[in-house]
Amino acid sequence: MKDSAYFEQLENNPRDPSHWHALFLDHSIPFNPDAKAAFLYDSGRRTKQFLYPFVKVFARLGIILLQVFKAIVPNVINAPQRLHRWLYRGMKYCITPEANFLILRHFYLGSEVLRFIKDNVKEIDDIPMHPLKPVSINAVKDNLFLQHDLNLYNFIINLNNALKAKGKSITKVDNPDFSAISTGPLPFETFRNKWTNCLDLATAIEIFTPVYQFFLTDSDFWRASNSLQLDEVIGLYAATIMDCPERLVALNNKHPMIPLPTYGAAFRLILHGLSTEVLHALLVEQKLKQAAATAALPPSS
Repeated sequence: MKDSAYFEQLENNPRDPSHWHALFLDHSIPFNPDAKAAFLYDSGRRTKQFLYPFVKVFARLGIILLQVFKAIVPNVINAPQRLHRWLYRGMKYCITPEANFLILRHFYLGSEVLRFIKDNVKEIDDIPMHPLKPVSINAVKDNLFLQHDLNLYNFIINLNNALKAKGKSITKVDNPDFSAISTGPLPFETFRNKWTNCLDLATAIEIFTPVYQFFLTDSDFWRASNSLQLDEVIGLYAATIMDCPERLVALNNKHPMIPLPTYGAAFRLILHGLSTEVLHALLVEQKLKQAAATAALPPSS
C-alpha cells in the first residue's frame, strides 16, 4: 500500500507536473500524510479515470429505479446482515488496499471525533456511545456501515437532549481534553493486495451504493444518505469547543436541513470521508500544539 513516502520521493517534471503530487505537497488543509497519500494515489488509478464515469451513470440510474421500487414496497427487503456480507466480499476481493485503508480509518476516526465532543461537553456524562474501531475487513460483517449511521444520529439526539435537560450548551473549552484522539498510526491488519483488488474508492462506492439501497428499507437508506450531511453539525460542535470555526473550510457536504437527492449519495460519501479526515487531522494538530505548549511551561515549584 502506498504511504506518504511514495509522494515524498517523487521528483517534479516542470514540463509534466503531477496533479496528485501537487495536492500532496499542498498543506492548505490539515490531513494525515499517509491517509492523504492513499487517497491521492487511489484517485489516480486508471479505474477512476476510465471506468468511474461509466459506472457512475449506471449506478445512479439504478438508484433512481430502486427509488421507484422502494416507493411502492418500501419495506419488502430488509437484509442488513446479507448486505454487509456482500460489502465484506467486495472490500476484501475487489477494492484496492488504499481504499480499504481509508474506509476503515473513517469508522475509527469518526468514533474518536464523537468521543472528543462528549469529553468536552461539561457536566454531561450520560451519553451512551457505541465506538467503532475496526482493525480488519472482517469487522464489516457486524453491520459496520449501518451502525455508523445510527451512531451519528443517536449521538446528536442524545447529546442535545442531555444539554437541554441541564440547560447547557456546547461552549469553548480553554484546554480541551484530547485523550480520545490518536496521533500515531492505526493498528490495521495487512490488506489483501492481489490482481483482483483493482477498484478505486470512488468507483467502488458508486457500485456499492445501489447495493446498499437494495438490501435496506427505504427509511434506512434515506436516513443513511442524509447522514452524509451531518459533517457540518459535528464539525461545528468540535470547532465551537476549540474556538476555530474558520478551520471548517473543507467540510462542504452542505447543511442537512436541506437534504440532497439520494442519487448523489456516492459522491457525498467521498466528501463525508474527506471531511472526517480533515476534522480529525485538525484535532490532532491542536492536540500536538497543546502538548508542546504544556511541555514549554516552566516546572511548578
